[in-house]
Amino acid sequence: MARLAFALDPAVEDRILADLVEAGHTIVARLVGWRDVLDGLDSLGPDVVIVGAGPSTLTSELLTACDQRGIRVIALADSDRDRAQATGLGLHEVLDARADVRDLESLVSGGVPVPSRIGEGDAARPAVGASGVIAVWGPAGAPGRTTAAMNLAAELAASGHSVALVDADPYGGAIAPALGLLDETPGFASACRLAGTGALDRAELERIAQRYSSPRASFDVYTGLVGPSRWPELTHDRVAGALQAMRVRFEYVVVDVGFSLERDEELTSDAFAPRRNAATFAALAAADRVVAIGLADPVGLARLLRGHAELVELVEPERVDVVVNRVRASALGIDAHAQVRQTLRRFAGLADATLLPHDGRAADAAILTARTLRDAAPRSPLRAALRSYVDGHLLPAPEPRRRTAALTGWRRRPAAA
Repeated sequence: MARLAFALDPAVEDRILADLVEAGHTIVARLVGWRDVLDGLDSLGPDVVIVGAGPSTLTSELLTACDQRGIRVIALADSDRDRAQATGLGLHEVLDARADVRDLESLVSGGVPVPSRIGEGDAARPAVGASGVIAVWGPAGAPGRTTAAMNLAAELAASGHSVALVDADPYGGAIAPALGLLDETPGFASACRLAGTGALDRAELERIAQRYSSPRASFDVYTGLVGPSRWPELTHDRVAGALQAMRVRFEYVVVDVGFSLERDEELTSDAFAPRRNAATFAALAAADRVVAIGLADPVGLARLLRGHAELVELVEPERVDVVVNRVRASALGIDAHAQVRQTLRRFAGLADATLLPHDGRAADAAILTARTLRDAAPRSPLRAALRSYVDGHLLPAPEPRRRTAALTGWRRRPAAA
């Protein structure tokens, strides 16, 4: 259910409050004007802001701030003038202040988040051409799959998109402790069970998700298995069904998958036994983009090259982006970046790879505080490299600005006397 903040006429608020609480929503604040709402967006962390459509509670500044944080705004119009004010600001979700509470609750629970306006920033980028499901894979040896997945989700969310982070590693999840979240109940396993019975709808996705809260970069998290003994819950069909439901609900779904690409059926004569790596194969098949990450040392590169050869037998090479983590001279010698690129080109024909610098101080700060790099070390080189990768490979290219727009405010210089 949603976290709601109000800035409404008292009579309207009294009429709808009890019904929204009874529907399961949480009221985080009852405020007076738009400035009160604006000041409380980061501290209160609402999912939806319900305001009056008049100028005292709805302004361009408030809409901009909510768009940047991925917060929906619903306006209740008490008159035609108020409705025209909200429409003029570009707000799409406007209801009559006298509308049935059931209509408002339906919009709060089932409405699709719509950006209030089309602007020029990252938050207003169109979703056309976006890579909806992103699987993060890497070979054995802790190459940084979980770190990459968490921070890709954070950077996508910071661009104004709705994002889910999924821990689908059948060998034991690490996302929950890395982000300081509870892991008693595996959220993704719950999603898979509900998908298997056809009961995974928007309300259930919201119920079983945990929220990683961050100013302008919050996202939903579906935690992984508490222990590897529960992997039979992640069957191929269930995982595929759960990811399909999330694809409808979110603009981006980032999935941390297991390392093994071994076909389980080759190890057992029981054709009907569950497959431990089924979740990995299902996620790779559903992914629009696969991020293959490996370590920048002789052992890590060898594992990445062997694993990449297996990976492209399952996934079209066009869907795979190669990322090399912890590039450093201490493990590779002089000009480490050139050595990595030469190795990838010579042994795998990979001419385009993303290299991430070794940044132990930033990674340690993120682990220590259970936060993403964006929150724990926003100026770190590692975070900058991940941000650059997201902008260049995962987000759709922004529409080019019209040249005439750059000349706004230009004035002719007075002629010399």
